[in-house]
Amino acid sequence: MRRHVNGESGRALAEEYDLPSPTTVANWTVIYRRDREDGRRPKKRGRPPVNRGASPPKSELETLRTENERLRAEVAYLGKLRALRSQERR
Repeated sequence: MRRHVNGESGRALAEEYDLPSPTTVANWTVIYRRDREDGRRPKKRGRPPVNRGASPPKSELETLRTENERLRAEVAYLGKLRALRSQERR
């Protein structure tokens, strides 16, 4: 890409490196001009991982306590829902 940036013909470079067309050289040159040397590195494919708060991993005890809190809240919610439904039936 440096050679193309320095003025060498895309057609000549495509022929020299047995590339399908000078457009390939032009596309690579655009990437090189935009990203410099980083543009030559392979890119990760797919979606980037979602970073939700960047908190350190929890210990097993912390994970169990969190799950326990959630389950207690669920039981309380279901109890209140059952009480409301029994009142509606009366």
